[in-house]
Amino acid sequence: MDVLEYREYCLSLPYTEECTPFDETTLVFKVAGKMFAYADMDKFHWICMKCEPDRAIELREKYPDQILPAYHSNKRHWNMVRTDGDLPDRKIKEWIKDSYLLVVEKLPKMKRWAIMDELPDL
Repeated sequence: MDVLEYREYCLSLPYTEECTPFDETTLVFKVAGKMFAYADMDKFHWICMKCEPDRAIELREKYPDQILPAYHSNKRHWNMVRTDGDLPDRKIKEWIKDSYLLVVEKLPKMKRWAIMDELPDL
């Protein structure tokens, strides 16, 4: 996966917005103002994304060289996934989608329902 594929996939998720709130190279994706993924655009070696805590540990144990606790984030809830390793793009997209859905599930009902109505079969 390259940075353009990453960007295109994230923006395909309903109500997603992109921004660079930290610096000019860290591309952040949000839904309803809440972050679900971020990565460095210049050195696109990792994508950081939210993950359910037990699942985060499971993935880190299964892919110890590919998935680590996310740097500069709550390590219990955020994983850092290599983009330059041998993980299939479909897996990375699945985890981005899971991150997005974790954020959506925590939104107030009205926002959540509006977003869920727009979701394609992911």
